[in-house]
Amino acid sequence: MTTAPDAGTTEPAHAAEVRVGLDALLDFTAAVFRHHGLPQDRATTAARALVHGDLTGVTSHGLTNLTRLYLKLFADGRCDPAAEPEVLADQGAAVLLDSHKALGLWAASEAVDLAAGRALEYGVGLVTVRGATHLGCAGAHAKRAADRGMICLLVSNCGQQRIIRPPGGRAAMLGTNPLAFATPAGPRPPFVLDMSTTVVPTGRVRGAARAGKDIPEGWLEDAEGRPVTDPDALDRGDGYLKWLGGDPETGAFKGYGLGLLVETLGAMLPGAGLGPEPEAWSGSGSPSGQDDNIGFTVLVIAPAELRRKDEFEAQAAGLFDALTGSPAVREDRPVRYPGWFEGERATEYEKSGVPLSAALYEELRQVAAERGLTAPAALDD
Repeated sequence: MTTAPDAGTTEPAHAAEVRVGLDALLDFTAAVFRHHGLPQDRATTAARALVHGDLTGVTSHGLTNLTRLYLKLFADGRCDPAAEPEVLADQGAAVLLDSHKALGLWAASEAVDLAAGRALEYGVGLVTVRGATHLGCAGAHAKRAADRGMICLLVSNCGQQRIIRPPGGRAAMLGTNPLAFATPAGPRPPFVLDMSTTVVPTGRVRGAARAGKDIPEGWLEDAEGRPVTDPDALDRGDGYLKWLGGDPETGAFKGYGLGLLVETLGAMLPGAGLGPEPEAWSGSGSPSGQDDNIGFTVLVIAPAELRRKDEFEAQAAGLFDALTGSPAVREDRPVRYPGWFEGERATEYEKSGVPLSAALYEELRQVAAERGLTAPAALDD
């Protein structure tokens, strides 16, 4: 599973780029999803979640995954565009759903909206989901609650995909297990922490592979724990991602612990596919499994149902005012927070157009031609 990117990180911009209007890009992406069987409203929601990556500059989780990930899910029958999530348990403030392989780009946003609705009624809403598929940028979904003045935590495991080893272990047992947290920040862009629990998400490694570039030491290691700088080693199966923190001596057990937190809340709670299974011990311990039967859990808190709304809003504004107004080491690098840079880019790109690499733009044109759709026009055409 390609997981949510680390907060504030993006892939390097390509020298040649094409700018496309946001509305045109959303309409095109939704049309592609409709072509593959999604109803209009679901296609629109899914398109917004996917384009969020390009709109905020987190390109490893944007439209580059349309053909590499989502269209393949449809083609392989691993995603059902017509799936109807089923309510398995409903306790008011807490709901258990079976997604039945619905497109995660849509289903995760629906889960956040459902949890937000329950939070308005009970002060807190929890929606936990099994049978899910890849949900894209976790922060795109969590931000939906923050935009409504609420606090949201979203955690997602990687189904039964195993690409990362426990510290000191030989067998890959877990996925990159992303989490996202979003909260209002007063008049500024919401605080949106969107991160893998590994040092980088797989999308960063695969982006380097597509660009033909080596990766820094510290991202991957071989079976004996030696540094690997060849990004293709990840998909060959002879390179393992490292946990956030790197080595045990520098904090790897923190990343590993967060990964297990996600596995517990995101998959064990709803009964989704777990990565850690004894079968992972057999053979060479090489990465294995697919990101099927993903589990994720959404927790939304409505502060206005627990305390005065104006007091919460004033305190949120004050918190981020204090941070962004604090002295910086360098004047040209003021203090900011996760979500600020992405929010600023989104505001800019909504006006000037969303930048896409020339290669990605040609890929989208090919997708359009193969399906009899109209590709989004470049703004300088």
